[in-house]
Amino acid sequence: MEYPETYYSDKTHTWFGTEVPDPFFWLEDDRSAETKAWIKAQNIITQNYLSEIPFRSKIRNRIEQLYNYERYGAPGREGDHYYFSKNDGLQNQSVIYVQNSIEEESAEVFLDPNTFSEDGTSSLGSLDFSRDGSFLAYSISEGGSDWRKVLVMDVKSQKIVSDTLHDIKFSGIAWYKNEGFYYSSYDKPKEGSDLSGITQYHKVYYHKLGASQKDDQLIFGGEQMPRRYIFATVTDDDRYLILSAAQGTSGNQLFIKDLWKKNAEFIQMVDNFENDHSVVYTNGDELYIFTNDKAPKGRLVKVKASDPHQKNWMEFIPESELVLQSVSSGGDQIFLSYMRDASSEIIHIDNTGNTIRKIALPGFGTASGFSGKRKDKEVFYYFNSFNYPTAIFRYRIEDGYTEIFRKSELAFESELYEVKQEFFTSKDGTKVPMFIVHKKGIERNGDLPVLLYGYGGFNISLTPTFDIRTAAWLDMGGVYAQPNLRGGGEYGEDWHIAGTQFQKQNVFDDFIAAAEYLISENYTSPSKIAILGGSNGGLLVGACLIQRPDLFRVALPLVGVLDMLRYHKFTAGAGWIPDYGCADSSTQMFEYLKGYSPVHNVKAGIEYPAVLIATADHDDRVVPAHSFKFAASLQHYNPDSTNPLLIRIETRAGHGAGKPTSMVIDELADIISFTWYNMGLKPEINQ
Repeated sequence: MEYPETYYSDKTHTWFGTEVPDPFFWLEDDRSAETKAWIKAQNIITQNYLSEIPFRSKIRNRIEQLYNYERYGAPGREGDHYYFSKNDGLQNQSVIYVQNSIEEESAEVFLDPNTFSEDGTSSLGSLDFSRDGSFLAYSISEGGSDWRKVLVMDVKSQKIVSDTLHDIKFSGIAWYKNEGFYYSSYDKPKEGSDLSGITQYHKVYYHKLGASQKDDQLIFGGEQMPRRYIFATVTDDDRYLILSAAQGTSGNQLFIKDLWKKNAEFIQMVDNFENDHSVVYTNGDELYIFTNDKAPKGRLVKVKASDPHQKNWMEFIPESELVLQSVSSGGDQIFLSYMRDASSEIIHIDNTGNTIRKIALPGFGTASGFSGKRKDKEVFYYFNSFNYPTAIFRYRIEDGYTEIFRKSELAFESELYEVKQEFFTSKDGTKVPMFIVHKKGIERNGDLPVLLYGYGGFNISLTPTFDIRTAAWLDMGGVYAQPNLRGGGEYGEDWHIAGTQFQKQNVFDDFIAAAEYLISENYTSPSKIAILGGSNGGLLVGACLIQRPDLFRVALPLVGVLDMLRYHKFTAGAGWIPDYGCADSSTQMFEYLKGYSPVHNVKAGIEYPAVLIATADHDDRVVPAHSFKFAASLQHYNPDSTNPLLIRIETRAGHGAGKPTSMVIDELADIISFTWYNMGLKPEINQ
């Protein structure tokens, strides 16, 4: 292939006396004419290649057919009304509806995000009602950016009643009574692009309804209390303001302020960043805290709000053999969400700690939700699995009666597929679980097309979920495999730590071992394995295709963190240091990161797998420069590769959240088409 010519500069950076070339450093400037021209040239060659795939249009049609079904969100009561989201099928954004009761068959459109922009690239972020449901604050993301604006609506008149708030990032909306709310943001970067400049100090503000944003009161944070992430919540009795303050994605401090006491000061409940904590429920002046302090698999403690320091925390629900993934409440009851080998188990307890019942789930999968108002008599929850499209269940708190409230109906025959969980041995002897999904009755012939998906980081657990990408791959005759790599949270904090910093190579070794297991068990061969991952998973794919190019046929790194020496120089990237480490911290860490950083380990004369990198020009979480530099390196050092080394750059899109349905379908069609084509196979396409 003739790739666009990419200027190779003599730019270098120095760490601890070692000079490191960075020839494509200029691609970090997302505002330059040169970068924009490079993006255009790369997209032309990529689209020309994809357009030659003979079954691409049929794959897109099938994916669109799979997507074209009604998708609902669970209803929630606010004031005297119930609200829920619904997508008719191919709408770019889901619409918010309102009705007087959940028994009603009819509902009215309340808020339609499809009207936010003509091309569907503006999306609804958070949706937060005031205490009595009379006001709504909602955020909008434009072009996929993490920067948001917030509008406030009078619910009855559906008119905007306050200033539009701008430049808000990584924030919830925490209402205080019906008077105003707390939110978080950063100052806009003074140097560099808004989409790539460093965002350093988070700040919490209070906005009073009717006031101008310039008059909003700074409550916490900024240079006087420097923290990268600060999030505010207000207890449902409007008494306590609780702040979670963190320097990175792991470990946080907790602060509390009594809003009923005039001139009250914040009390620091946790004064270090060693563990994760969150206040999940209150009962009068008692706080219930979900924590992994002294409990790597999680526990629930309680403490008096008047003296909430860690030394006073009392055990409420102790750590168990299962991982306590989350805690929610509704109807003045508590719901404990556990994981057993990455599959959900839900326990309903009362607020004294007595077990009411284990909630029966449809099977092996993921359950979420179980939250509501204190006076609610029922809660709703979602359940789904690889071969079980998402269903919403209605759970009656008093007696546990459960029924399906809404179930997805789509053109996918779930009963044709089976889900298995198998365990394989990684390089250092660690046993790692993996979900394997395929059509019933397949013959293991050593040559089945496999899509191997992974993440392995930030304490995030990959549980069985229904996804159109997976459904489409299975529908076309493929096998889907999802290992639970170290770095995730499937077995608690110890499992997470085992895949961080100087142990990050464990994650790559686990993924490589997963592929080798699939080969040894006669599922497939290296010529039929595609690896896929996004964000931190994009790093996983990038590192593995560099370390074991012989093991995979196709590599799909999406919005990946690929320059491990400079990732902390952009937006909020420094917040990832607890997981990755930082090249600036020590010679040892610099050498370790340089040893696996995908951008810095591309070599000439290597036959890499067919590569389709995907990113977006408005990704201000993992800036697209990571993907730009990786693509440029692959193409520069291997211009004569027999396998395509391409990059697909979406415009007016970000890291993924809020991406319009049409854009999602296009990207997915390109990824799946590229994969089948480079495996030399023709997919089974049911129309």
